Amino acid sequence: MPVSPSVRRRCQDLLEPGERIAYLIPVSAVWLGTAASGVDCFVVVSDRRIAVLIGGLLRRDRPKEVNLQYPRTTRLGPVERDSVPQFQLGGRVYEIEDEYVAQVNAADAELDGAGAFPRDPFPDL
Repeated sequence: MPVSPSVRRRCQDLLEPGERIAYLIPVSAVWLGTAASGVDCFVVVSDRRIAVLIGGLLRRDRPKEVNLQYPRTTRLGPVERDSVPQFQLGGRVYEIEDEYVAQVNAADAELDGAGAFPRDPFPDL
């Protein structure tokens, strides 16, 4: 399910001035041993960093703060596809919907430079 414009605005408001969202991935945090087990949150891949945004207990779909952040050079993948697609970030496991696997892969491909993307089949369009 796509992220609504209002949630995207809330995420953007939590970033630094001038920081731009490249990928916005809704995730479920599934690490054990912390209060965050099963909490819905958002992974934002920006032009500057990767940030994990969390919301409140009652309105998890409303991000309120940047909980964790990593350098933009951090890889999200590979995505493991046992039963539910998931990836690890900072030693924590995040589950994602199938439709967001491409965003994780694209964010990682950007780290490899232009050579990592397939050649444009229609360069003149």
